[in-house]
Formats: sequence, structure tokens, C-alpha cells
Amino acid sequence: MHIIKLDAIDSTNTFLKQLSSCEMVEDYTVVVAKHQTMGRGQMGTVWESEPAKNLMFSVFRDVSFVPIEKQFYISMVTAIAIYKALKKLLMPRVKIKWPNDILSADKKICGVLIENIVTSSGLRDSVLGIGVNVNQTNFKELPKASSIVNEVGCIYNLDEVLHHILVELKECFAWLERGQFEKIKATYESVLFKKNKPSTFLDVKGHMFSGFILGVTELGNLKVLLEDEIIKVYNLKEITLLY
Repeated sequence: MHIIKLDAIDSTNTFLKQLSSCEMVEDYTVVVAKHQTMGRGQMGTVWESEPAKNLMFSVFRDVSFVPIEKQFYISMVTAIAIYKALKKLLMPRVKIKWPNDILSADKKICGVLIENIVTSSGLRDSVLGIGVNVNQTNFKELPKASSIVNEVGCIYNLDEVLHHILVELKECFAWLERGQFEKIKATYESVLFKKNKPSTFLDVKGHMFSGFILGVTELGNLKVLLEDEIIKVYNLKEITLLY
């Protein structure tokens, strides 16, 4: 496994994508930064982190074996791997918030940004961008954020946390390589935040509504049970889960 450690970079995802575009990159090449100046999250959000206190890294993976219509399984196995790693680090009440945030109770511990490289023949590579709040204690501007140290009560070595996640990533991607799609989806849905519980959502027009999360579709859309037993499917751009 090739691990590249940087003091500061605009984005580990950007660095790794640029690297893979100009040379052969082996599976599980990792780029870790003490500080990101332009860390990115889902839907163009910014990932903010105190330097040297948290884990910010990207992992390269050949995903050419994954059918393009099943690319959400890349997101699912990544989230499951982080979930399993945090459980081993004794994090309490860990859940996956759709599509791939990791929470402890209702506080965000980890965010994931997956960027798939697609060619005319299908999926080629994936860059898995992962940010884990580890030793940061103050989140004044982010009331829904927390960290491992806040939830567990002890300081962690960042390399140790990285090692746990990488071990689980390899195991979960092995499920994907073996085509164990049912196992992946069932595992993901079994730890899905707010599954089968009353939840409130906000749609793109600013309207709030209630429903029950039932699970996800093959494409990664959220299945919600509404009033009158109507099941509706939403993509990430259509609704926000309020919690």
C-alpha cells in the first residue's frame, strides 16, 4: 500500500485524481493531508477542519469490475467500512446517514465524497475522499458535528484510525468484487440513520413533510413511506433530512 503524506494541499481528492491521470496508480494508494485548504463535501459543500487534529485522506480504487448501474454500491461499501472501523474504535450509536455521512447519535463524525471516473466503456476508477473528525473538540460553527475524542473521551493516533479504515475498506470492497450486492445493501440498510422511524424532510421548494425511511434503491435513491401508504423515491438533490 502506497501512502503519500502531505502537510497541506487544496484537496486530497483533486491531488489523487491528477496523479492518476498522468501515471499508473495502484489500488489503495492513499493521500493524507494535515490540512486541506479547499476540502470538499457532498453537493459542493466545504469540509472544514482544524489542522493536524483530524483525518483527511483520499483512496484510489480500480472499480472497472462494477457495472455502471451499480455504482452506488461503491458508496455503500465505503460507508460500511467506516462504520465498522468506528465501531472497533468504540464509537457509540454509530449510524450511516444517507447517502454516506457517518453519525454518532445525531452528530456528524465523518463525511465522504466519492468521485468516479467514467469512460465510454463504463466505470474505471474511483477516488474515495474521507474526512473523519478525530481529535478536534470545538465545533462552535457546526452544531451538528462532533468527533471521536468528544464521543469516546480519549485522544487517538491519526495513523491508527487510518489503518482501521483501510483494513475495513479492503474487506468491504472484497464483497463488491465477489458480487455480494444483496449482502452490501442489507448491511447498509441495517445501520441507516432514521430507518423505519418518523422523520422530517425538506424538499427543493422549501416545503417540510414527514415520512418513514424504508431504505434505498439500487441507484442510491431514498425510499420514503408517506401518508396514505404511498412510497416515494427521492434523489440527493430533491430532499434534505432534517434532524
